[in-house]
Amino acid sequence: MAQGKKLVIVESPTKMRSIQGYLGDGFEVLSSVGHIRDLADKKDIPAADKQAYGKYSIDVDHDFDPYYVVSDRKTKTVAELKRALKNADELLLATDEDREGEAIAWHLLETLKPKVPYRRMVFHEITKDAIQAAVENTRELDLALVDAQETRRILDRLYGWDVSPVLWYKVKSGLSAGRVQSAATRMIVDRERERMAFVSAEYWDVDAQASASGTPFTVRLVRLDGGAIARGTDFDDNGALKKAVVVLDEKAAAALAAAVDAVGTGTVTKVEAKPGTRSPYAPFTTSTLQQEAGRKLSMSAKQAMSVAQRLYEKGYITYMRTDSTALSTQAVQAARSQAVALYGDAAVPLKPRVYKSKSKNAQEAHEAIRPSGEQFRTPASVSSQLDREEQRLYDLIWKRTVASQMSDAKYETTTVTIAVDTSTAPGAGAGKVAEFTASGTVYTFKGFLEAYEEGRDERRNAADAAENQSLPAVAVGDVLGVSEADAKPHRTTPKPRYTEASLVKALEEHGIGRPSTFASIIGTVIDRGYATKRGQALVPTWMAFSVVRLLEQHFADLIDYDFTAALEDDLDAIARGEQKRIEWLHSFYFGSDSQVGLRQVVDNLGEIDARALNATRITDTATLRFGKYGPYLEVADPANPDAKPRIVNVPEDLAPDELTAAKAQELIDAPVAGDRVLGENPANGKILVVKDGRFGPYIQENDPVSEDDQVDESTGEVVEATKPKRGAKKEAAPKPRTASLFRSMSVDTIDLDTALKLLELPRVVGVDPATDEEITAQNGRFGPYLKKGADSRSLESEQQIFDITLEQALEIYAQPKYGARRASSALAEFDADPTSGKPIRIRDGRFGAYVTDGETNVTIPRGQQVQDITFEIAVQMLADKRAKGPAPKRGARTAAKKAAPVKKAPAKAAAKKAPAKTAAKSDADKAAARSAAAKKAAATRAANAAKKQAGA
Repeated sequence: MAQGKKLVIVESPTKMRSIQGYLGDGFEVLSSVGHIRDLADKKDIPAADKQAYGKYSIDVDHDFDPYYVVSDRKTKTVAELKRALKNADELLLATDEDREGEAIAWHLLETLKPKVPYRRMVFHEITKDAIQAAVENTRELDLALVDAQETRRILDRLYGWDVSPVLWYKVKSGLSAGRVQSAATRMIVDRERERMAFVSAEYWDVDAQASASGTPFTVRLVRLDGGAIARGTDFDDNGALKKAVVVLDEKAAAALAAAVDAVGTGTVTKVEAKPGTRSPYAPFTTSTLQQEAGRKLSMSAKQAMSVAQRLYEKGYITYMRTDSTALSTQAVQAARSQAVALYGDAAVPLKPRVYKSKSKNAQEAHEAIRPSGEQFRTPASVSSQLDREEQRLYDLIWKRTVASQMSDAKYETTTVTIAVDTSTAPGAGAGKVAEFTASGTVYTFKGFLEAYEEGRDERRNAADAAENQSLPAVAVGDVLGVSEADAKPHRTTPKPRYTEASLVKALEEHGIGRPSTFASIIGTVIDRGYATKRGQALVPTWMAFSVVRLLEQHFADLIDYDFTAALEDDLDAIARGEQKRIEWLHSFYFGSDSQVGLRQVVDNLGEIDARALNATRITDTATLRFGKYGPYLEVADPANPDAKPRIVNVPEDLAPDELTAAKAQELIDAPVAGDRVLGENPANGKILVVKDGRFGPYIQENDPVSEDDQVDESTGEVVEATKPKRGAKKEAAPKPRTASLFRSMSVDTIDLDTALKLLELPRVVGVDPATDEEITAQNGRFGPYLKKGADSRSLESEQQIFDITLEQALEIYAQPKYGARRASSALAEFDADPTSGKPIRIRDGRFGAYVTDGETNVTIPRGQQVQDITFEIAVQMLADKRAKGPAPKRGARTAAKKAAPVKKAPAKAAAKKAPAKTAAKSDADKAAARSAAAKKAAATRAANAAKKQAGA
């Protein structure tokens, strides 16, 4: 048999192209594009198997056997892989070296059923040396890792498909529950509960300016007559003191500040200098990379992993899903060499640093995330090959890796204590001794800080931190000037809300989930509406409160942090071969002596009061609920408890911890803004009213108010007259005109003139003199826009709808249009083109920078910069493009010659289209063409019928 190629299968098309270049002609590298099969949907299970597999696509009664199918999107991919496998003499499965990658390799084997030898090819970076070494050092498939991943998949299906329907019926349709997702949601809700229960305490302190030898520095009060001054950390979350300290109120702090200013001097009683060292941080793991990318680059966890994936597949960094902080010998040497080259011989310690991860699971096969290769490429050397986000993340990874092998930073912190005896102040009476301190840290050797310093999450009571400053040389006994004493108020603060970075850290500390899944988990929490982002903070919604309340009351174990972490440990044990998959699943689902099974919990849920779940008591009379259109307060009338409660809308951007009893009362007492009368339309005498409807605020034009109707003078609300009795005939009235308010407008502030303008939309801007078509300005689903026939162009602001002139509109239409969006602002402008007579501009489009005169567009070639384009070059580029003529339209084909009948290829179903005509057809021509086509179709049908009859 002829010698065939070796077939290498990877997950990603980007990896496929990179690896093919390293392996050469003896290999064919193809991509599976991720997973090729998954658990079947119910509709894909044959009728004969419905009874066993119908509920979960898993036969729970027979060893939890899963029913897998190749997805419709992957049938073509599988066909291509099978075709390539026929011509191969060996199969190398080169999917990622983790549980998921091992499972993908197993699914490939199960689907392709190779008859040639197959091996597992693994690598943690995509460089020529690493890929060639991987080919030489293949291994067998690790079935323990496959078992762990398959167990995880089955577990998540059982959990999600049993628990999620309970949420649909009792909270809201479309919700989902998940093993890690629900625990993460509970964390966010628990933090908000802590903030809601938090009681803030007030305390005061005094700052002043001390001066020695003309050098001023800030000092802060720390003790009064030997007693420590209260700080934020001295109070608990209920606002009570945790230890005996001196708590100053405003009056005492102000009196003390005045006394300090009156004395004007203080004596240095203590000067303390303490040396210290700081060690570098370990190289990045998946978790720490997500955290630091969030802190320093403001990237979401999902965005950080996406950019890291691109860097890995392009060969710039090692594999980005890892729990390991270890570096290879070559990587350690590369980091040390670059540190020495950049910062000198003293930048690295004598012995290389070794980092050990606390994790013990089977995914430790990789290195930490680092720049790829045996010699690291500097960020400057790769900047031209990466986009902006890739550059920023590569720079972060490079700095962290190099810094991890550098020397400790050395510093010295000096603290100066100054005593001010206020008894000498005029009229002070029995004065007190106030002690102030100031601290300053000086780095005597920066070490790793030359390269990198880790970011920090928001901290509680950050205002209490001592200010780092440069201190003058002073000695005990020196008398210093003290002035500008200022009494300052402070309040204790609750724990900060989780950000994506701090949530990732908390999940990892609790042992919940895998770092490689955190990005998708947080994305799901946000997408399901359980949390929204306010800046970087994750704010839970009221719906999340109801979901967590239901899970806590009826699925307590499943949402327990320790139980969820124990599940993760069990999955790790399966990956290490220490636990049997089927036995573990049986215990989880059916129960055992040590735990209640999921099926028992679901089968014995009992009654669940959906209304009670969707209720958070705010005050004795106000209860928070959320409905189809958002949260609202249900307000009972104490005087008439049986009456229907009043409904008060709650702003959706109001965080749960901000809905205090006082805020709730403010919302209840607020005047009604809806149905506010704006005035009379002078054109028809009708009354304009602003309303707040279910789809947003709008203007409505009503008939004049009848004598029976009244208007509440305090709120402007129309109070309608008593309605006729049910059953009485009512004449059909014309539907009133309405107009939605712009996003920039408010129900409370809109006036009559603006309302009249809204009712007249769309506004006629003018007529295009070139085409005699009317141009209108209006607001739409996607924002403000111009419309001329079927051609629409976006406007930059809603105000332009009212203000834009015909000349401005014509200028917008003169600019090139791509799809539904206009080109962005010009990057450069030149004089008019000699041929078209129109100004030449360089613009930034979706495919990069291009030169245009408004009629002809030319993309600037790769490698050429905008600043390199002169007027002469631009003119020549446009002339060359005109000489080539217009590009052929996509889908246009030349007419094919008639050939002898051949067997149809299954993929070719659509007939080829004829070239587009250059001139528009007249109505008569179009009618004739339609008639001819109809006649041709009729003749074809008649011929086919005749053939059938002859055959019969």
